[in-house]
Amino acid sequence: MFTTKFLRPSLKTVLKTSTVAGLAAVMLTSGLPATITQSFAEAVKVDAPSVPSFANVVDAVSPAVVSVRVQSRANPVSDEGNNFTFDFGGRGLDELPDDHPLKRFFKEFGPRGDERAERGPGRRGPHGEGRLRPTSQGSGFFISEDGYLVTNNHVVSDGSAFTVILNDGTELDAKLIGKDSRTDLAVLKVDDKRKFTYVSWADDNKVRVGDWVVAVGNPFGLGGTVTSGIISARGRDIGSGPYDDYLQVDAAVNRGNSGGPTFNLSGEVVGINTAIFSPSGGNVGIAFAIPASVARDVVADLIKDGSVSRGWLGVQIQPVSKDIAESLGLSEANGALVVEPQAGSPGDKAGIKKGDVVTALNGDTIKDPRDLARKVAGMRPGTTVDVTLWRNGKSETVKLEIGTLPKDDKEAAKDQGTQSEETQPSSEQALADLGMTVVPSDDGKGVTIASVDEDSDASDRGLKQGEKIVSVNNQEVKSADDILKVINLAKKDGRSKALFQIEAENGSRFVALPIDQT
Repeated sequence: MFTTKFLRPSLKTVLKTSTVAGLAAVMLTSGLPATITQSFAEAVKVDAPSVPSFANVVDAVSPAVVSVRVQSRANPVSDEGNNFTFDFGGRGLDELPDDHPLKRFFKEFGPRGDERAERGPGRRGPHGEGRLRPTSQGSGFFISEDGYLVTNNHVVSDGSAFTVILNDGTELDAKLIGKDSRTDLAVLKVDDKRKFTYVSWADDNKVRVGDWVVAVGNPFGLGGTVTSGIISARGRDIGSGPYDDYLQVDAAVNRGNSGGPTFNLSGEVVGINTAIFSPSGGNVGIAFAIPASVARDVVADLIKDGSVSRGWLGVQIQPVSKDIAESLGLSEANGALVVEPQAGSPGDKAGIKKGDVVTALNGDTIKDPRDLARKVAGMRPGTTVDVTLWRNGKSETVKLEIGTLPKDDKEAAKDQGTQSEETQPSSEQALADLGMTVVPSDDGKGVTIASVDEDSDASDRGLKQGEKIVSVNNQEVKSADDILKVINLAKKDGRSKALFQIEAENGSRFVALPIDQT
């Protein structure tokens, strides 16, 4: 049994160092002596800071937040095959390899297996082409008084009919205005005579790590649920696409919160909940939201045109590692290394070459390939920009007219790196100091790697038998002698690494190899 004499000295120390409102409340109901509980009550009243309440924010924004029910047309003979997957970048989650980042980060917010029960017999389409069956539920919010609302693409992507449920229980039909799989955003429109309560976007420049936020949505189909937390990180890349720039939020976000808003304490939308990190399938305190700055521009395009037009360079790029930076004479490992410009693309027309490093756009520094992809995508096609390149040991600037990103995902994906596959060489020639042997290529372009020493730097950096070396330090090579000549020139310039362009059947990449042993 604790005594008053024991507790009072500890109490003074605690009051000086922490907020004790919760502890005091426990003690007031614990049956401890009145002298102790009274001391806590008085201390809390005098010293404890007021605890923030989200009630005013919730009262103001709740009428703008809705539940979104999605139905799709299903042929009666396949009623049991109601397989719903979210559409991230045009691919279902179940189509991805087990080690893909989406497998680790994305846990579906929509109904699972036995949770997909019908809510009735369903309705036949207007032409009798199949029944409308519930496939998913999510969240959304109004951004205008005339009924435009925002949600996630993966909530509505497979839908044929959409119902919006207001916070007072009113159900209204909605139509799809447009959707964008690359940012996982969609816009719906409710046609009704009433004026809807709506919310506005927050200024991203004022959003800080540590800020309080409130998430409002429809978790597990429960409707209008409020959770709170803080912004725990910005600029998160979770592997869902080239434009990843998520806010990490520690509010309790669950399946069904998809498409719902996260508010700051001024009632402005700082982000749109789109994914959770969840090894178990439930909330573990880590959620990801699309930032307001990204959503605002995409939503505006969807309302205006029903689709999003993105800028495009048309160059395959890869990161600049420290080794690559050293091999090129760059002082820092920043920028995006051009592996190959696509024929006829804006980059190709502007004279961008393989081996160039894009270091800035209109004077704005490029940190990495993801930064370049986001900045180019945010530019309107037809815009003329100054592209700063690092080429042959010095900086150059070229003017370029931004193109339009192709609708074909395969063409667009060429702006990202590719992996290589093996072919078989025909003969060998030693280049042992680099940990490999090479032979002239049959087509006369470059040299083919005949073998790689498993204990060499070449092996450590992923070089494989059958791959082709087409250039070293951006100089074309056709023999082992050509490679050694370029390496010797690099050594004279004081460089300890050389940049090899490696090519295979499905693409090419750059690799920096140490040359101090050759």
